[in-house]
Amino acid sequence: MHRKRFARSSAMPKDGARIRPRTEGSVATSCKELIALAFTVTIATTLPLSAQTQAAQIPANAQPKSFGDGWECIRGFRQDEDACLAIIVSENGYATNRSNGKGWACLHGFREVDDMSCREVVVPDGGYLDPSGKSWSCLRGYMKVDDNCLEIVLPPNAYLADNSFGSVWLCDRGFEADGETCTAIAVPKNAFLNGASYGQPWTCERGYFESDGACEAVIVPENAYFDDASYGPGWKCNRGFSASDDGCIKIDLPDNAHLDRSGNRWECHRNFQRSQGRCVLND
Repeated sequence: MHRKRFARSSAMPKDGARIRPRTEGSVATSCKELIALAFTVTIATTLPLSAQTQAAQIPANAQPKSFGDGWECIRGFRQDEDACLAIIVSENGYATNRSNGKGWACLHGFREVDDMSCREVVVPDGGYLDPSGKSWSCLRGYMKVDDNCLEIVLPPNAYLADNSFGSVWLCDRGFEADGETCTAIAVPKNAFLNGASYGQPWTCERGYFESDGACEAVIVPENAYFDDASYGPGWKCNRGFSASDDGCIKIDLPDNAHLDRSGNRWECHRNFQRSQGRCVLND
């Protein structure tokens, strides 16, 4: 008898191999692989959708910011809430290339009117355009009156003042303002102009004092010397003398007394006190 030979199926194990049933560990490994695959698919699917969503939120004529999140309008447009509107530059203006604000400004020599247009700055005669290009000022020798620059008419013996406030002219030395004119200052004998901007415009010379608009000579009494202080009679008593009426009398020192720091009065020594023109011992 002949035995039939059968072809070995590819599903059958090789000689000596045994079919092992799947364990719980192998099943768990397969589940982990499936979860990882699903997570990878989810990320791959989500990223394009997120990019598409972000792109959909950017309005027309805008672009993502170079730094940080959000978007900004491209040049020539400005943001208005969630849209980018075209910047319309006013006549006699120029684009500032800024996405915020109006996006334009007036040219030099023009100024903005009602946030809508640029009006030429009209400079009157005697004036000049300020460096800002938006206003004007008057030249030296002129003063601003409304929209004009009027020439300053100087009275005789006056000169232009450099003050930004107050009078536009001042009187020459030796003259004082009297309304719209400059009158000569009457300087009395033995006096000189002091150049003060207020008060008495003249001062008495040394050795003289003011009295009723004139300068009287200081008469220095005996035992005194001239004193040019702005107050007092114009003289002081020598040391050891005290002023009395129009002269200086010698100080009679009592016992246990000495002249004070001024030299024109006296005081008691230590441990003594003054009593009825004398120095008595302290109890």
